[in-house]
Parts: sequence; structure tokens; C-alpha cells
Amino acid sequence: MHETLTPSGALDRPEPLVLFAFFEPLGALDRFQPAGFPEVGHVIYKAPRNDGAVENVCIIDSAASMANHLESLCMRGAHDFDLVDELQGMPYLRCVTGDLENGTLPADRREVVVTSLTEGHRIASTYFLEGSILNENGLPVAIPESGKTSRDKNSSSESGKFEAELIKEFGIVLPGSKRAHPPADKWWNVFKTIFRYDPNTLVHGVLFPKWQIKIPRVLTAHLEAFGASKVDRSGVKFDRLGKTTSGQPIFAVDDATARQIRATFILDTALVRSFGRENNGVILGLSRTQKEFLIALALWKVKELCEKPFRFRTGCYLQATRLTDDVGQKVTIDVNIGSAINEAGFQEPRITDIFWPREELYREGEEEDEKDTETNSEANGAEAEEESE
Repeated sequence: MHETLTPSGALDRPEPLVLFAFFEPLGALDRFQPAGFPEVGHVIYKAPRNDGAVENVCIIDSAASMANHLESLCMRGAHDFDLVDELQGMPYLRCVTGDLENGTLPADRREVVVTSLTEGHRIASTYFLEGSILNENGLPVAIPESGKTSRDKNSSSESGKFEAELIKEFGIVLPGSKRAHPPADKWWNVFKTIFRYDPNTLVHGVLFPKWQIKIPRVLTAHLEAFGASKVDRSGVKFDRLGKTTSGQPIFAVDDATARQIRATFILDTALVRSFGRENNGVILGLSRTQKEFLIALALWKVKELCEKPFRFRTGCYLQATRLTDDVGQKVTIDVNIGSAINEAGFQEPRITDIFWPREELYREGEEEDEKDTETNSEANGAEAEEESE
């Protein structure tokens, strides 16, 4: 049996779409390097099976790490932040800096620092929320004051900051209050605005803790190894010229072997459908074509990851051998992402540049800022920790 998946067909599925991609180490190697941390190593846990036995399962990459890998497919390279040719025309954000020329920053003088496809918090990153929007003439609408951040009183209402623009377009300021929080009927604006600036954010989820806006992942992926065993090996660093204080350290390296390596992709089609609907001939939120684009982008990422070898980390270079559904039926993904971009009705400009003065962007952090950051991370809980991977 064989199934061909299209964005339109996937969107109409009443249940989530589950896909399995099976991988092997490139070069016919037996071992590979899972994700791990100093003094912890990688995680192998015992999973129960139907016959009463247990099986060792190794977590190669978590949902957050897989999201990062899938987003990296959109960029030309690890240090090249332009979109690949197939995705040209898809909106996203760039944090830029540079030396102003007569108060403006021409396109050819903009230094890209990060993008919404490289930042863990995507469109909700401080790099975007606290920066100044560049208008069509390259003029920063407002320059952040030195030392000011969104944690300062009333800074969210400062005109020209991307944060203030989002609040306005979301329409989430409560009547008679300066606080921003989306009433039920304003969520349609939230979905439309995020789609306009960075549709990728809707695919992988976003959290604005200050506004109580949390959108879960449309595409969730995990990479695991079954029947796994730990491989302990070591390495050594030679200081041939004796110019460092490290001497000749010997260090431990954790690898793994496994019976099977499998990536699981779960596409929440019901969540995508909830981003918009028709009411008496009026489209609320996203249109059918725009929701199909989100599905197309998710399927395109899965297809790209499986069609050629992918390096998950230094010692984890894997090649997909087959793609199936959750009952073992072979799957082929049929998606024309270029056509999906053209039909999605994106507004101009497709790339939104958010400006930071160089001295503000690269200033040294203050002790109070660090305390605020720690407090904010604790408040965000597991979601913030997950995205930090």
C-alpha cells in the first residue's frame, strides 16, 4: 500500500497526521551521538512493551531540538540567514543593526543579527519586540533609549517598537486599561497578524507570557533510538606548544548504538483548522488557502529532512531510509511550496527588519537585567526551558 499526502488532503483529516521516518547513520556506521549535556550525558530510558518486556529507548533529539533542526532547513546555511530558493517570498523577521546614513539604514548596509527562524522564541523574541521597525525608506520609526527594555514601566506603549505594533494589530488592549490581553474575539487578529509577519511561528508555536498568548506546536517531532545501548569512549587534547593551562586532558564521550532510529512527526490538523473559519460569508482569522500553506510548510520540512542526509550534530549524521504513516503504509509527500507561497496572499513587505542601534544591541548586560531574566524564565516554566535547547 502507498499513500500520497497533499496539504489539502492533510488539512481535511479529522485526526492528527502521524508520520514515521526511519533513519540510519551515514557511512554504514553502527554508532551515533545523541543529544547530551555535561555531567549528564544522553538519556536512555526503559519503555514497556505489550509482551511485558521492556526496551531501552534513547532520546536523540527532543521536540524543541527537532523544531530547531526543521527551521534550519529554511535557511541557506548555519551562518547564512537568507531563505533557501524554494521559500523565497515567505515572510519572516530580521533583527538588523548598522550605521545610520542621514537617519536611515539603506538595505545594503543592514547587518543581520538574527531572524525569527533562528531565534528560539521566534516572533516573541526580545530581539524583535523591543526593536524599532524600519519603514519603507529605511527609517527607524523609534530608536530604543539606551538602557531601556520592555521591563521598564510603560515601555510597551512606546510608538515605533515592534511590540507596540503587535499590540495594535492584535487589538488586545483591554477597554479602560493599559494592560494587553486577548478577549475571545481578538484571537482571529492574533492568528492573522502572526501569519502576516512570520507564518513559521504558527507551525512551531509561540509564547507571549506578558499577554497570556500561547499557541502550541502544529508540528511536533521527536527523534528516538530503540533497542539502544550506551557506548563509552574517550578522547584526548594535545597541547603541543604548551601555550595553554589545560595540559593534556582526557575526556569522556558518550555515543549510542540501536536496533532502530525513528523520527515521529505529529501534525495537529485540528489546531490549524481552529486558526480561522467562515461566519456568514466573512472569513474570521485565516482563510482556507492560508491554512493549507501552514500544512504545506510543515510537510515541506518533513520532506526536506527525509530526502537527503542531515547532520543533527557533529557525530550524528543520519539518512532517512523510508517514510510511513502510523500503520506502516509507505508515504510520499506531494507539496509545491512555491505555489503555496504565491497563493497565501502575503502582504508586502515580506521581510520585516527590526532595527537596534549597535551600541544598544551589544552593550554589556547589567546585574539587574540578569536578575529580571532569571525571574522571567522561572515564570515561563517548562516552555522557556524547552525552547532554550
